[in-house]
Parts: sequence; C-alpha cells; structure tokens
Amino acid sequence: MRSIKYALTAAAVGAAASMIAGAALAHEPGEQFNRHGNILIADQFNNRVIEVNPAGEIVWHFGVGPGDISPRSAVGTNDALRFGSKTLISGTGVPPGLEPKCPTGCADNRVFIVGPNGDILWQYGRFGVTGSGPDQLNTPVQATWTGNHTVLITDQANMRIIEVDLKKHILWQYGTTGVSGSGPDQLNNPNSVELLDNGHYLIADQNNNRAIEVRRDKTIVATFTIGGTANGMAFASRLRNGNTLLTDSNNNRVVEVNPSDQAVWSYATNTQPGSNPNPLPTRAIRLKNGETIISDQFNHRVIVVNASGTLLTQYGTLNMAGFNRDSGLRRLNAPYDAKVLGEDTGLTWTGP
Repeated sequence: MRSIKYALTAAAVGAAASMIAGAALAHEPGEQFNRHGNILIADQFNNRVIEVNPAGEIVWHFGVGPGDISPRSAVGTNDALRFGSKTLISGTGVPPGLEPKCPTGCADNRVFIVGPNGDILWQYGRFGVTGSGPDQLNTPVQATWTGNHTVLITDQANMRIIEVDLKKHILWQYGTTGVSGSGPDQLNNPNSVELLDNGHYLIADQNNNRAIEVRRDKTIVATFTIGGTANGMAFASRLRNGNTLLTDSNNNRVVEVNPSDQAVWSYATNTQPGSNPNPLPTRAIRLKNGETIISDQFNHRVIVVNASGTLLTQYGTLNMAGFNRDSGLRRLNAPYDAKVLGEDTGLTWTGP
C-alpha cells in the first residue's frame, strides 16, 4: 500500500476552478476529532459521514441526517476518506423508493472535499445534476486523493474511472463513457479504484464479477475472479503481502486471494443468528494488526474481525436500520464504507 504522506495545501486549493461556500455541520470538531484509531463511516441512507471513536461515540459528522436531500448532506453517501484534517466524500444519490421526498430517486452526483468545520473546499460534479460532460458525474461511488493533488473517481453509471485535477480537468480515464462491456477499455458498473505502489490501478469491476489491475497505458496485467466464483465485485484492495482482498458482495463474503487468484482466507457476513440472509457487504480493508474492517451494508453495521474469523467489534445493530445522533454503536442505515484513521494504506492517508 502507498506510504507517502499527502496533504491538500492552500496553494493547491487556490488553484481549483472554484471554491464553494460551506455546508451545514451540526457541531464543530472537538478534541477527539481526527484521532488515529477513530473510524470514518459513510452512513449511506442517513445521508451523512460520521467519525466515531473506539467507544462508538460520534465525534464529527457531515450531513444533516435522513430526509435531508440538500447539498448540506451527502445524499446516499457511498465513500469517505480522511487525508490530513480534510474529508473526501462521495455523494452518490439514492435509487427510487428509498426517499419519500423524491420517490423517483434522488441524485447527488458530487465528489467533494470538506474541512473540519464542514466547509466545502472543492467539488467535482453538481448536486442533483446527472451527466457525463465537464464537471458532471453519474453515481460516483468512490473517490481517492492522490499524491499529485488529483482525485480518482469511480463514476459508476458512466462506466468509467476518471482522474481529475483541482481545476476539474480529466487527466486519465479507464472505461468508455456510457458503454457497458468487458472488452478493452470497458467496465460494467465499476465500484472502486485503488492506486497501487507500482503506479497501476486496481479496479473493482462490479458487474463483470472481477477485479482488474490496469497500467496507465490501459493494459490489464492481472484479473481476479476468485477462481470464477465472484458475483458482484464491490471492492478490491492490495495487501502488504502481495495478496488482494476482495469484497464479493452478492456472495456475502470477503475473500483474500493470492496472485494466482486462489482463495487463502474468507469471511461470510450472513451466518450470525438474526443476520439478513443477503446483507451485500460493500467494503473490506485489512488493518496493520491483521484484523479486517467490513462494511456489512444491509446488516446495517460495521464490523471488525480477526484472522480466525472472530467478530471483535460491531458498530450499528445487526439487521436493524436506524439513526442516532450520538452513538455509532446503536443504529446505522446501510453503511457502505468504513476506514480506520491512521492506518497507512492506499485509502487512509496518515499525512497532515
């Protein structure tokens, strides 16, 4: 995983094409904000990002809460990443039938950076606007901040991965815009991208049931399908040992595969009594201590398990959706992403 310490400098932000006035944050960060060991959770259908301490107390959040479909919240947020004191958030939107205020679906379609007080410092995409033109997205499900002061965006419904700079120029793209396929330079509902130490890109190509490692010249150098058994590849992350951790969502499991695509470890999230039979987990990240944090989406929880598969910690209540302003131990609503702050991985920067 990448170990370079990244920061959003004032000069870099100043180079952006526009600065956007702040969105509402219910409380300013306190002394527990941004501590190593805290967990950043994209609480999807509560339209917010929360940071919880190890005791489960919410110490920071962005978003007003469920029912708010304004730019003050991250509507249907699928991803959040902390770098320094800033947070990169993907406002994905929600499909029809999940939000009474917009029964045909609510578009957010923004990837944006917020400061500790909730001020939006930079944004790509426009709230409520769906498209593929300049400064437009269609269901951005994940974003990564790079050491070049660029943002990698998984623009799912546009079938592409794009890298944009702070002036909103597209510098690189994999996937043909609007074309679903499995051929050269084609994706089918991609769900994540990770920039590897070797400069390659690891892409979870969800509906093609694969993860692919792609060079900058768009050559595919490796494909992972868990021996052809993957179904709904929601996430992929390269481990320090050279293996790859895959979130096999439709099979309700997380699987570690070696470079030959052979499974060497797995954990199913639907076997606990009372579990949703199909919770569709969406993210799994291996921690430095060997434990794995998993976003167990429709079990409405974030869990940490050890190498032997023992459940160590749970945030949220098993298979019970809800909203709570103070504690992440009580209720979440389809959490899509969770990252431990201070972990030195390609998705959770430790730099200022």
